[in-house]
Amino acid sequence: MSLVENIRKDMFEGTKVGNVQKVDILKLVLADIKNEEISLGEKLSDDQVLKVLRKEKKKVEDSISEYTKMNREDLVAKETFQLEILNEYLPAQMSEEDIKKIVSRVVKENNVSDVREMGRVMGIVMKELNGQADGNVVRNIVQNTLS
Repeated sequence: MSLVENIRKDMFEGTKVGNVQKVDILKLVLADIKNEEISLGEKLSDDQVLKVLRKEKKKVEDSISEYTKMNREDLVAKETFQLEILNEYLPAQMSEEDIKKIVSRVVKENNVSDVREMGRVMGIVMKELNGQADGNVVRNIVQNTLS
């Protein structure tokens, strides 16, 4: 079963049991997937669907941050629940230790010793991690490694 089919199935099950919050976020994700399919003119692969999910996850995380600043705990709770739902479909994130090993290896293989080459290291590492780590975490690790 593809990832889209899995999301659709979970949305229907959520509708049956009356889980409105879960259904809302899954409908939003399915709409984003459909929009992406229309713009590309083809069905999305699971990897492309994961990109859409990561984009939606980033939006929810940004909302949580903004709602926290405004002391809107009700909205923070709602967005946090949506984030948990999205995380069910995303692969597990790498640990910081594993990221540090990859960054160290990339720095060593490319003979990088200056912070000015951080962008090049970030590009290589992020491509290798393929969405299994948050960009901010990777950026901090690369900065600390090159400093």
